[in-house]
Amino acid sequence: MLDVKAIMALHRECVVRWHDEPIDLNTSGAMNIITTQFSFNFRLWHEEDIARSPDAGDKRIAQVKRNIDQLNQQRNDWIEKIDDWITETLDTRGVVVDTAAPLNSETPGSVIDRLSILALRIYHLQEQTERDDATPEHITAVTQKLAVCQHQQQDLANSLQELLDDIFGGRKRHQTYHQFKMYNDPNLNPYLYQTQRRQAG
Repeated sequence: MLDVKAIMALHRECVVRWHDEPIDLNTSGAMNIITTQFSFNFRLWHEEDIARSPDAGDKRIAQVKRNIDQLNQQRNDWIEKIDDWITETLDTRGVVVDTAAPLNSETPGSVIDRLSILALRIYHLQEQTERDDATPEHITAVTQKLAVCQHQQQDLANSLQELLDDIFGGRKRHQTYHQFKMYNDPNLNPYLYQTQRRQAG
């Protein structure tokens, strides 16, 4: 069973540590999957910042765009791995779910992904309130946004815990939803396979 409070604590700990130290994955089991998934969001957040820098040249932006595509692909792949872990654990525990049980519109893996993004947003908003050059107006505006994000985070965490309780209690069905992202697949992205065809010819 996944403990949402433990997941949130893991997100908070990692986002602080990874800003000072290299990314590490010193966890095991489901938490290792969750930490790995978060690591792609962490890197993705900072690549997105670079992409919006007015000082970045075209060559740098092109590389950042490729990095973003790759990280986003990995982020989605590991959302699916979280959901696959839940499926395997349900099977191992012999959880029986009525076929008429409702299916949630969003999987636990997707909600955990959203919580990880909120952990990053809250960290960086808090950072804004501590800027030496920040005006009182800036700090007030950011503090208001921070309060909203923290409220949203708690609401989302409560909803996730209820969902997990229902899934592991057999009251809701669970399944992995595969994104099947096409843009990085050389067999599905027409720009990629047409380029390969031209090069081969």
